[in-house]
Amino acid sequence: MRVALLGAGRIAEVHARGIRSAGAELAGVYDLRREAAEAAAGRFGGEVYADVEAALVDPRVEAVAIATPTDTHVDYLVRAVAAGKHVFCEKPIDLSVARALECRDRIGDAADRVQIGFNRRFDRTFARLRERLGEGAIGRIENLTIISRDPAPAPISYLASSGGILKDMTIHDFDMARLILGEEPVEVFATGSVLVDPAIGEAGDHDSISVVMRTASGVQCQILNTRRCAFGYDQRIEVFGEKGSLRAENPLVDELRVNLADGTDMRSRLSDFFLDRYIDAFAAQWVSFFANLWAGRPPAVTFRDGLRALELAEAGNRSIAERRVIEVPAH
Repeated sequence: MRVALLGAGRIAEVHARGIRSAGAELAGVYDLRREAAEAAAGRFGGEVYADVEAALVDPRVEAVAIATPTDTHVDYLVRAVAAGKHVFCEKPIDLSVARALECRDRIGDAADRVQIGFNRRFDRTFARLRERLGEGAIGRIENLTIISRDPAPAPISYLASSGGILKDMTIHDFDMARLILGEEPVEVFATGSVLVDPAIGEAGDHDSISVVMRTASGVQCQILNTRRCAFGYDQRIEVFGEKGSLRAENPLVDELRVNLADGTDMRSRLSDFFLDRYIDAFAAQWVSFFANLWAGRPPAVTFRDGLRALELAEAGNRSIAERRVIEVPAH
């Protein structure tokens, strides 16, 4: 299968590697910055497209990977579907639920064939947690806790246009919560603070947030996020149930452990970047994308999943602004 890559930034390069590692071919690259597209094509193969339309009319292209700035996603997604291409789109679909809904209406049934880039679903440890949960290891879920802490904030120039921490960062955790819970959250309560960098608050965002969600059956989920973690990239999940708990711990850079006569007991450190922590998951999502296409199955992460996570993020923002619980219809 041949794929046109829209975008040539950091995340686009990750997808270029994933496309090739899954056995597919990069037909070409488009980026508004032509020099970046040329550099990516030089590393991963394919031609450099003059514009998006050139990529979409290329008869060799069967699928399109959208890894451009978020405000372009809807336009490129609609155009790619209209051109008859299979589509992989980075998260979020858009920063606005209204625009995402409009996009869904415009692409119709094709929404069921669009994969959204929630790579954490493909992490091996998280996947194993879900398997054990499905096997009934801990019985009925009673509580879910998700911890996601970045080592350091992204540049203010990025954060100012990211849509805020809930749509940029927590959106991954909203998706994981839905996946693990197996039912939709119907209430969201969120609080946010600026504890890391005053400039983040001046940009209209928060750097530390807590979210509590409740499903119709009463199961609660806590999500804890911060833009700074002194000891590395902290990514943990605990599912508590009637028979016990399942915990996905942080993977270490290596498994070396040092014990010395003076009482020293040292283990390796955590990853300090999301690309290091989830590099295998980024590749695995492309294996899944192609496998489902070849088998005629819907993607593992659908447009609806992306839309639902965005709706929860908007509910969280409303909750912070209005200081109250926000009801979210479980449609």
